[in-house]
This record gives sequence, structure tokens and C-alpha cells, in this order.
Amino acid sequence: MDHAQLEAFLTAQTKRQGGIGLSAEQAAALSRFWKSQRVRVRGSLLAQSRWEPSLRGLSWRVDLQTGDSYGNTVHRGPVALMELELGRDGQDSEFVCLEFDETKVNQVLKKMADIQESIDRIVCRT
Repeated sequence: MDHAQLEAFLTAQTKRQGGIGLSAEQAAALSRFWKSQRVRVRGSLLAQSRWEPSLRGLSWRVDLQTGDSYGNTVHRGPVALMELELGRDGQDSEFVCLEFDETKVNQVLKKMADIQESIDRIVCRT
């Protein structure tokens, strides 16, 4: 909430009818608090909402098998290799390596599209 949003919110709260709004003194106190503590409040909220361990890095590549050292040219198809770097603040990272054939890549992409659709539905409702 920036300064203009804060002022608009406090003005609306002080004008509420029926004694359920804020007094001018309460609004001034909230304004002073927010201006002095906004960064700390934001940092605290972010820390509380962060999933741990978090994804610190992702690298990937696609390998194609062209043959083996014996001249065998049997082709398995492309293989996607993915490495995830996971970690908690203040601790060393852990690495997870994943290998996907084309079918598995398509399944993961389908699941990701389903997740995106679900997120879009939720966001559009609000």
C-alpha cells in the first residue's frame, strides 16, 4: 500500500457511519505506524508466506543419442535432463536431477497447463 492508497483507506475508514469507523487520532496513529514500519511488515509477511525449501535454480538440456562406441546406431529418442537446485535460507543447496523422455515431457507440460488454467480461473474470479 503506497502513501496515496493509505490516505484513501484511512479517509474512507474515518467517514464510516455508526461508530464503526476510525477516529482522526486513530487514523493518524495508523498512518505514522505504516510509514515507519511498512518495510518491516512487508518483509515479515513475505517470510511467513515463503515456501521452504525454495527453488534457487533450474538448468536443463536435451540429449540426443547418435550411437554408442560400438557403432550401434539404435536411436532411443531425445531425453530431457533437468537439474533443480533447492535450498533454505542460510543452508547449502540440494540438487535433484530428473530425466524425461518425450512422453513424460508432454505429460509434465499438460499438468503445467492445467495448473495455469486453475490459477487463471481463480485470478479472474477476484
